[in-house]
Formats: sequence, structure tokens, C-alpha cells
Amino acid sequence: MQYVGIHTQQSRNNLRSGLLLFLFPCLVAVLTYLFCFLLVMVAINNSNQEYNKWAMTNEMFINLIPYIIGGVLIWFIIAYFANASIIKSATGAHPLERKDNKRIYNLVENLCMSQGMKMPKINIIEDDSLNAYASGINEKTYTVTLSRGIINKLDDEELKGVIAHELTHIRNHDVRLLIISIVFVGIFSMLAQIALRSVYYSSLTRSRNDKNNGAILILILAMVVAAIGYFFATLMRFAISRKREYMADAGAAEMTKNPMALASALRKISNDPDIEAVKREDVAQLFIEHPGKQAKSALSGLSGLFATHPPIKKRIDILEQF
Repeated sequence: MQYVGIHTQQSRNNLRSGLLLFLFPCLVAVLTYLFCFLLVMVAINNSNQEYNKWAMTNEMFINLIPYIIGGVLIWFIIAYFANASIIKSATGAHPLERKDNKRIYNLVENLCMSQGMKMPKINIIEDDSLNAYASGINEKTYTVTLSRGIINKLDDEELKGVIAHELTHIRNHDVRLLIISIVFVGIFSMLAQIALRSVYYSSLTRSRNDKNNGAILILILAMVVAAIGYFFATLMRFAISRKREYMADAGAAEMTKNPMALASALRKISNDPDIEAVKREDVAQLFIEHPGKQAKSALSGLSGLFATHPPIKKRIDILEQF
């Protein structure tokens, strides 16, 4: 794959990622309408009278969509502003003080000064594996987190490449974009789980004459719609993540003027990227390499669709063509 340049790559990925992100609220509206239509069809089939199904669907949708949007907005605001503490807790990270590691602070400071960036916070994960990630939604919360293993096992040039990769995520607002997409995926995941549990408990408590079958059917419809939303929202989130990794690699190569150092770092990281404290899938995709989730090739089928990162070999090949 031929390298096309940071500015061209940035322009393409911003356009595609913006389009993908725009589809999330559209997906919410479409699935809400689908649920209303299915609900109307169930009601009509259980009635002996004739109704205009489209008029009923439109009326129900208009009445329901303000509450859906309100609920989504509340969830989004809470998750958006609580993400820093959630991610920090999920990874077991803690602040790294300057007095504890002047080497890291010097590397980060020098790179930030070269780009005119405000220096982010620095956190560390006490794990001997090699990995790193960037997080935050603004200058007050932007953070670069490194594992103990990546600090100890990479030389200065390799570590500069990794840090530059994470700073590029911050500079291009990748972390903010990924957090937004993660929040939307979480909404569909929550709705699917609520519907599934409601169906389960309703089936246990319904009477023998099956008077509650209608309610259970409605919950099943809700679960199906939420599951469809979760599936497509997850695909969107993974596509955003994969595209942004290429851009961050290119940005790091341009920032350090040493693409081979990042390529070398990626080879070492790929041999031992597992951070034991990380159990959440949504948090794990923030790392420079997501263990077990890399696409195997450009034509890897469904497994590639659900990969949060492009193949490590492909990333290295592009860096070597820089």
C-alpha cells in the first residue's frame, strides 16, 4: 500500500469519520421508526378493524421521538463528561510524576513544543506488557498513558514514535471522536440488555392464559431493534477506529521525522500488548494495539469488519514507505 501523505490521509479520514459519526443519530431515528411500525403491525393484526398503518406509525413516531432524543442526550452528556474517570478506573492507570521519570516528561515536552501543543497529563499502567493510549475530550483532560513495560523496553527513539502517535490522536481530536462513538454504541447495548432482561422476567411471571403475550412480543421487538442498532453502531465505531490509526501513524512519522523508529516500536508492541487490567472492549480499542482484534488483511471478511485496528504488518509497511 503506497503512502499518500499526512494531509491527504487526514482529509479523507476526517470526511469518512464525520460521515460515520453523523450516521449514529440517523440510526437512532430510523430504528425508532422501525419499532413504531412493528408495534403498529402487531396492534393491527390483533384487531378486527381496519387502520391506516402508516398514519398510525407516523403519529406514534412523532410522539415518541422527543423522549428518545431526550434519553439519548442525557446518556450522552453523562458518559461524555465521565469518560476520563471511567477509562482511568478500567485500565488501572495512575499519574506519573515528573520526579518519578524525567525521561518521559522530556520526551513528551519536546514533542509538544515542536508542534505548539499544550502538554497533556501523563499516566502510567503498572504492567510489564507494551501498550499505550491517549484519552480526554479537551486540553484539561487530554492524557497520554503508557505501560511500565513500554517505558522500560523501548529506546528513546521508539518511545518518541509511540508518544507522537498518541499526541497525533489528541491533535486530530481522534480521542474525542472515539469517545462519542463509544457512547452511542453503549446506548444500543444498554437498550438491548434492558429489553432482553425484560423479556426473560416477563416470560417467568406471565399467567398461564398468556394474557401478557402481547407485552412480551413488544419487548422482543424492542430487543430486536436495539440489537440491530448495536450491530451497525459497532461496525461504525470499528471503522472510525481503524481509519484513525493510519492517520496517527502518519502523523507520528511526520512529527518525529523517523518512521522506522515507530515501525520498530510496533513490532515490539505486537509481541506483548496484553494489559491484564483491561477487561472492557470499548476501553481496549483506545490502545495503540488492541490484542486479538487486528484485521488480518484487507480482505479478511467479517473478522476484518469487527477489528478495531488495521493489520500491524500493513501499518509497518506504510511507515517503511514514508
